[in-house]
Amino acid sequence: RFIAKPCAINLGIQDSGPHRAQPNAILEKVFTSITKSPDGKRLEGLSKQLDWDVRKIQRWFRHRRNQDKPTTLTKFCESMWRFTFYLSIFFYGIRFLWTAPWFWDTRQCWYNYPFQPLTSRLYYYYILELAFYWSLMFSQFTDIKRKDFLIMFVHHLATIGLITFSYMNNMVRVGTLVLCLHDASDFLLEAAKLANYAKYQRLCDAFFMLFGVVFIVTRLGIYPFWILNTTLFESWELIGPYPSWWLFNGLLLTLQVLHVIWSYLIVRTASKALVRGKVSKDDRSDVESSSEEEDVTSNSTKGIFSTSSNGSNRLNGHVAGGQWTGE
Repeated sequence: RFIAKPCAINLGIQDSGPHRAQPNAILEKVFTSITKSPDGKRLEGLSKQLDWDVRKIQRWFRHRRNQDKPTTLTKFCESMWRFTFYLSIFFYGIRFLWTAPWFWDTRQCWYNYPFQPLTSRLYYYYILELAFYWSLMFSQFTDIKRKDFLIMFVHHLATIGLITFSYMNNMVRVGTLVLCLHDASDFLLEAAKLANYAKYQRLCDAFFMLFGVVFIVTRLGIYPFWILNTTLFESWELIGPYPSWWLFNGLLLTLQVLHVIWSYLIVRTASKALVRGKVSKDDRSDVESSSEEEDVTSNSTKGIFSTSSNGSNRLNGHVAGGQWTGE
């Protein structure tokens, strides 16, 4: 409110919403009581009832759905908050782990386990991360639904489960490695969104490409060969198959599956960007165009600028393209 909003206004971002739909009591009743995305049969019935063209009714519903979406200013402020948190917690984690012996030798995570001291810095690191992911879990149900809603829901569940479980079992050493690794790319994604909202397209593209590289290197390279290696093999070797070994590694492997899915989406977005010369669309965006030109060109651009048809949530996460409007 006192930092992000003034920054957005100085960058020329206006607090103006999308084009409002023409008032119509019949369509409004259908929108609020029956469906926000009527099928063909219902569209034909409404067309006869109102003596409107079907295309005009489709456009009205699209405008009405966009009417409930947050403004660019609101999304800028949200992304700036997330950028601030991700950047701060990442550098806090790096500064803390730089002097930790298990950062340089992962076998240290299991020496003298479970009798390992819990320092105050480690404790606050855990509490901050846990509080943040709980906030994401709750806010996901109040935000506009995106295509990856289910994936993000599973991700938040797995993350909260891992943080809580590792804390209760005093596996905080390896837990800090997982947390820091995941924070390494998130602030780059939020930076790309901020650049997009401010209409700095080249900066947005650069941040997104950097995010994609860091994400793939950390999630498909370092994570399986550094983190999973120590939790699956080194822990088995040093302390044996402890009772919670299967659950702990099951949650970590669930995260790895999500990493593969998101990496695919990032590569697909980047490949489209290379073809068109810029990052132009989030593959999981919830945005629907309100321009009439879309109706004329929708067939020719289908498959490249395709959007969610359900009008319904922030990757909260993770893959995004040049417009970033889904966030």
